This record gives sequence, C-alpha cells and structure tokens, in this order.
Amino acid sequence: MTSIATATYPPESAAARRVLVVGAAGRFAGLVPQALRDKGVTVRGLVRDARRSALALANGVDEVAVADLRSPQTLAAALEGVDGVFYIGPAFAPDEAQLGVNMVAAARRARVRRFVFSSVIQPTDVSLANHASKIPVEQALFDSGLQFTVLQPANFYQNLHGAWAGVAAHGVFAEPYPVDVPVARVDYRDVAEVAATALTTDRLAHGCFELAGEAGLTRTQIAAMMSEALGRTIAAAEVDFDRWAARLPLDYSAAQWDLLRKIHEHYAAHGLRANTPVLQAILGRPPRSMQAFLRELAQSTPAAA
Repeated sequence: MTSIATATYPPESAAARRVLVVGAAGRFAGLVPQALRDKGVTVRGLVRDARRSALALANGVDEVAVADLRSPQTLAAALEGVDGVFYIGPAFAPDEAQLGVNMVAAARRARVRRFVFSSVIQPTDVSLANHASKIPVEQALFDSGLQFTVLQPANFYQNLHGAWAGVAAHGVFAEPYPVDVPVARVDYRDVAEVAATALTTDRLAHGCFELAGEAGLTRTQIAAMMSEALGRTIAAAEVDFDRWAARLPLDYSAAQWDLLRKIHEHYAAHGLRANTPVLQAILGRPPRSMQAFLRELAQSTPAAA
C-alpha cells in the first residue's frame, strides 16, 4: 500500500498577553488599548515624545515606552517582553512606508508572535500616495514569518470630530467634494475590537480584511442624520479645500496637506465604496452605524442652536 504523506503545520501562537500599541496617544490607535484591556491584555503604549505619555495613559495603557520609528535601535526596549504589536502609521508622513517596515523588522528581531497592521481600504489604489505607502508594510509582514493580520478600514467616523465645531456654529456640514458622492466609513472602535480579536485569538490569523460600517454615505445623507441627532436642520454643502483645512485642528506640514487634498480630489472623481458583511461577520453583530455615532456625538458634545 502506498502511503500518502500528510502535511503538518505548527500550531498558531498563543494569545498575546502584553501588546505594544504604536501611537497610543493618538486619535485612532488611542481607541485600541481599552479594546485590549477588555480582553485581559496588558497594554504598553509607544509614544515618540515623552510629553505625550499622559495622553496614552488616559487612553488606557498600563505602561508607556518612548521610542522613535525613525531610530529602529530605540524600538528594542519598547518591544522587550511584548508578544503582540498593534501598528498604525503616522498619517501622511512622507516616509510612512519605511517607518512601517522598520516596525515589522523590529518586531521580528524581538520575536513578537502577533502583529496587527491597521492599513487602509484598497491599498493597491496607487493613485493615492497614502494608500500606496501601505503596500511595502503589508509585503514586509507577508515575508516576516510573524502571525499577522492586516486590517483595511474605510474612512473613519471619528474624522467627523473635526467638523463638529463647524456644524455647531453654522448648521452646515461641508467638505471639499460634492455632496452627492458616496464615501464608505467605519467607526474606529469597531476596528479596535477587530484588532483585539486578532491579537487574542487565531480567528483572523494571516488574513487581510476590508472593514466598513457603512457601504457609502453621501454628505446629504449624513447631514440628514445630523439633523435628526441634533433636532434641527443641518445643511450639506461643498467647500473649498483650503477653507475647509483651515478649520481643522491638525498640525500638518504642507506635504501632508497636499496628500489630504489629493484624497478629496479622488473622492470627487470616484467616491469610495465598500461593503459591510466582513466587519459584521468578524464582530458577530452589526457594525456601529453612522446614525448611532452622530447621536452619541450630539449627546456628548451638544451643538449650539
């Protein structure tokens, strides 16, 4: 009788118990520590500037490490005793790809078991530099031997925090592309929950997942939801990019603003469409809706009449 060899594979790695969250003082990665702590994980936050340690601690980290992605030798101490990494790159940094590759290489040297990368929806749309910059990081993960999970989220609901003051003051929701263009969006708290699942179970090992909570909402639709949440009429409008950017509390360089401008030009030409079943299947529940997010925002930061 001829025997047939059966391939055997090593078991998946154990759940991460101490995770390094890169950018834990930030607006988005700062939502990840609580999702991890809810699963019993000890969270170490990585910040580049020690003065941001208080922000990371306020976001729920247990401990803080100071290191610089541009100085890979500083990452060794930050990774000591860590068995998982959550990584999101600095928005629109000109060397974003190299910074991500540096983080993957450092995690590999430190023998980290699990690595979750918050990439971007449709990274192969190379007409957008901030999308294309994710590709070398994803490739580095594929080649690393680490147990990786790549998350590819749509536009974040939380980006609307920057517009809320304008909505409050003027009763107008304006962005620099036409009001009837659909853009897929997601609540980053859902992304954080998926990241925590990937770091503590094997369900999402070696997978890449596009994540959207809303397949594509126009600004007209969102303005109607704002109206319902606030109990007064909010109008949808289109605004010049420079006027729009001047209202945002973002300390960006000219190059970063230019990349953001190109994203909105792309939206104007093509929109951004996605679908929601992947996120719902991972969460085991419907994703958070834009309507629910806006109601929550209205309750926590009431807009003036």
